[in-house]
Amino acid sequence: MNEQRVADLVKELLRELGEDPERDGLRNTPARVGRALAFLTEGYGQNPSDLVNNAIFPTEANNMVIVRDIEVYSLCEHHMLPFYGRCHIGYIARRAVMGVSKLARIVDCFARRLQIQERLTAQIARAIADSVEAEGVGVVVECRHLCMMMRGVEKQNSVMTTSSVLGSFHDDPATRAEFLTLIGRPVNS
Repeated sequence: MNEQRVADLVKELLRELGEDPERDGLRNTPARVGRALAFLTEGYGQNPSDLVNNAIFPTEANNMVIVRDIEVYSLCEHHMLPFYGRCHIGYIARRAVMGVSKLARIVDCFARRLQIQERLTAQIARAIADSVEAEGVGVVVECRHLCMMMRGVEKQNSVMTTSSVLGSFHDDPATRAEFLTLIGRPVNS
């Protein structure tokens, strides 16, 4: 991304909004927005397999691995407004496990792109499944969307929940129920 070009566009946008981009409070805003957008969209330049960086470790156990409450911050692709919340990941390894911090890095890789939550959830699940050749993967993402809170219907307390289940998490109701129970979500009988 050309940060200077973005800064120039932000300056033009400020003028369109009726602001003076040269006034004290806004003078450095275009450059700051350029840097912020570069950071918030750095996922476009990242490859999940590169982020895992060989942090795959052999294991004989095939236990369920769960990481709950990974923070998620993204921008919706429809309004470029933030959505934020939590991601819960579970997987059952066949022969290898992933370094725990790599799960959070995979979440960030896909969240730092213009997104919709449904696609984000599926991308995280697929990347984990591919990285460790998991027997099964479950991902649940729960987010608040500022595009729904600040504009439009202005519903302040709504939370969107999406899930993606692959392999045994999809095929075996008991495995899926164990995952949902362990992340603290109700399981409907």
